[in-house]
Amino acid sequence: MNEFDLIRQYFRRDIDDVAVRVGVGDDAAVLQVPDGYELVVTMDTLVSGVHFAATAAPADIGWKALAVNLSDLAAMGAEPRWITLGLTLPQADSNWLAGFSQGFFDLAEQFSVGLVGGDLTRGPLTITVQAHGLVPAATAITRSGAQCGDLLAVSGYLGDAGYALTGSGAADNDADYFRQRLHRPHPPVAAGMSVRGRVNAAIDISDGLLADSDHLLAASRLGAVIHTDHIPISPQLAAACDRQTALQLALTAGDDYELCLALAAAAEDDVRTALRAVNRELYVLGCLHEGSGVQLEPAVDGLSQSGYAHF
Repeated sequence: MNEFDLIRQYFRRDIDDVAVRVGVGDDAAVLQVPDGYELVVTMDTLVSGVHFAATAAPADIGWKALAVNLSDLAAMGAEPRWITLGLTLPQADSNWLAGFSQGFFDLAEQFSVGLVGGDLTRGPLTITVQAHGLVPAATAITRSGAQCGDLLAVSGYLGDAGYALTGSGAADNDADYFRQRLHRPHPPVAAGMSVRGRVNAAIDISDGLLADSDHLLAASRLGAVIHTDHIPISPQLAAACDRQTALQLALTAGDDYELCLALAAAAEDDVRTALRAVNRELYVLGCLHEGSGVQLEPAVDGLSQSGYAHF
């Protein structure tokens, strides 16, 4: 099949969205942003052998390629609406395409997100997704809004995906849990929307708590203390390895796709209630102060890096 046949068979879906004036099949999409809203746009690229193993299940690759982008929208408090997909393939493998598109659309349908365009070409396996979301005007959460004295918190367990990446064995009943946490993350979209207007700053945790919290702090020109005893570790991870190893994974491994939040102390109960309403939890790790960087108390031995680095 040629490029257009592949698009029609694997990626064209009917979209019930009057805001999509022109979708897949034309030179470009035409989208109408509703009055009173702003468009939030993000993009991530995944490369075979770098961001996923060449042997990974195609459906898992499709799911995660979309999930990492929806997680970025979640950190801005945006509601996902539309996506575009750039797919570079070494060959037109029908089995691979069927699995990839199934995983991709399984997640897209959960959030009623429409694929409105993209590109398909030949080359080393590379996946680029651009996601578009909406926020009421002037309400997007940014990294730069944190205030001195804010609490620093996260929305869920950290380190599970990192443990799966190590290839270490886990109890049979936990192996699937770790695999799902790595390959099928659930982007915290509802969590991000629920805390919009309640927190001062946010970032999603993709490169590890240490690296991503530092990005938030740098944007807000502040420092922070993180009490490592407060870092949330799942019961499964606690059973699979010692606390020291679990903390190392939580701080540096990445692929958690939880939210790191800065919020006023007075807002703690409100934010906790909002997150619980969407099946997430608020874990307060420390507080922000004048200065820069992250201070760990107590320190964690064996940190060979601060998090995932692309270069």
